[in-house]
Amino acid sequence: MQNPLISILIPFKNTGAYLKPCLTSILNQSYSNWELLIVDDGSTDNSFNIVNAFACKDERIQLFKNTGQGIIDALHLAFSKSNGELITRMDSDDIMQPNKLEILAHNLLTHGKAHVAVGLVKYFSEEGIKDGFKNYEIWLNGLTEKGHNFSEIYKECVIPSPCWMVYRSDLIACGAFNPNRYPEDYDLAFRFYKQGFTCIPCNEVLHNWRDYQTRASRTHVHYAENHFIDIKLKYFLELDYNPNKTLVIWGAGKKGKTIAKKLIEKQLKFEWICDNPNKIGRDIYGVILKPFSYLKTVGNAQSIITVANKTEQKDILKYMKALHLKPMADYVFFC
Repeated sequence: MQNPLISILIPFKNTGAYLKPCLTSILNQSYSNWELLIVDDGSTDNSFNIVNAFACKDERIQLFKNTGQGIIDALHLAFSKSNGELITRMDSDDIMQPNKLEILAHNLLTHGKAHVAVGLVKYFSEEGIKDGFKNYEIWLNGLTEKGHNFSEIYKECVIPSPCWMVYRSDLIACGAFNPNRYPEDYDLAFRFYKQGFTCIPCNEVLHNWRDYQTRASRTHVHYAENHFIDIKLKYFLELDYNPNKTLVIWGAGKKGKTIAKKLIEKQLKFEWICDNPNKIGRDIYGVILKPFSYLKTVGNAQSIITVANKTEQKDILKYMKALHLKPMADYVFFC
């Protein structure tokens, strides 16, 4: 099988404590035909010097300073300097398994263009992994093992940002890193989905994902909950919303109310249901909340489900199946 050049793109900022194991894991890859385009996004610690020492020893590592500001500008710069036929991301505080590039490239070359190669991920932390991250890992890996990532894209980001690989031409077809929209990894996943790409199943852990208190996804304003709703709703209305169906919101908690307000702003009509007896019959934002049993009478509904409780989600899923409703076409989970 051919041995194409892989371009690895890494933005970094103040990750000096983690860069050495990250870069060492890249140097130790079983697949050696790679180039690393790594961009300093305004570090104030010793990160630049650490990377520069590695770059001086291996010409495959090219170090740049961000000419803009933020991770998207850094990715723009890295991609513009790249030459690989295959493109992948990496985070500067994580660790690659030794066969990561080899397996991702093999899977992508086997299946061809219009595919996304992904791998299982494993969180690690000196402080211990909290339940939320562990649950995300289990959920994400469950999708990846079957290649069904896009089937639940409105729940959370279904493509691990530092563990995917695509053909260069496919990334360009998706707009690469052009939209200045956060979270940038979730937006790219939606654009892979929009383009009709298929995720390649994988049952091997290829990436060790570090968690710590100052990690960007924990602290940056662009990763706030309201931005997740914005990006979900944007792509739902663009890609999966059926105006010939009656739009229904299920759930009147914080997320349900946020979505309701945004739909009202867009002048989109909807029905609103819940299973909370204290809210049924109430007028919220000019819409009367109805019991969930009302869904049976709608006949041609498309529901946005905002209920976050996992047990309740299972009950809702059983209810949808009993009504012979199909995921994505008739209902999506926004949680």
